[in-house]
Amino acid sequence: MSTENAAVNFSELVNKNKQTLARLKKSPRLLLHRRDGEDLVLTTAARAEQDQTVVSAATRMLTALAQREPGNMELLLDILPDAFPWVRFLPEPDVHAFAVELVDTMRAADSIANTASVAQMLVAWEHTAEVYSDPELLAALSRDHDADYGPAPDPRGVA
Repeated sequence: MSTENAAVNFSELVNKNKQTLARLKKSPRLLLHRRDGEDLVLTTAARAEQDQTVVSAATRMLTALAQREPGNMELLLDILPDAFPWVRFLPEPDVHAFAVELVDTMRAADSIANTASVAQMLVAWEHTAEVYSDPELLAALSRDHDADYGPAPDPRGVA
């Protein structure tokens, strides 16, 4: 069984559904390219359940590790740069805040079996690290802006 995902055009699924679906026996997922929309991923229900089980197990282990002993949070902080190299740009207090938020968000997301909030949180922290990595951007965004430009116009009224 191949570990790479197969990729086909969505029209192949529509026009040659049996042959296209047979590819799921050789690949865990099938990437469906669409011309007029976001690409889709097709997998079996059993595979999706397995994936969720793995994510849930990893989340429970990370949560238990982080909460077991105070020294374990230090271990998590030590390994974060290996998993997320961009944390090196964050100030020390933010690295700790990121670690706590990561564990808490993963645990909450696992409880509802929806990882979208984890992905969103990771992207937000990565963007924060990008700001810290650029001294000019950090200075511009950190500058105290005294000017008040008044209320923002309603975007629905702007043509």
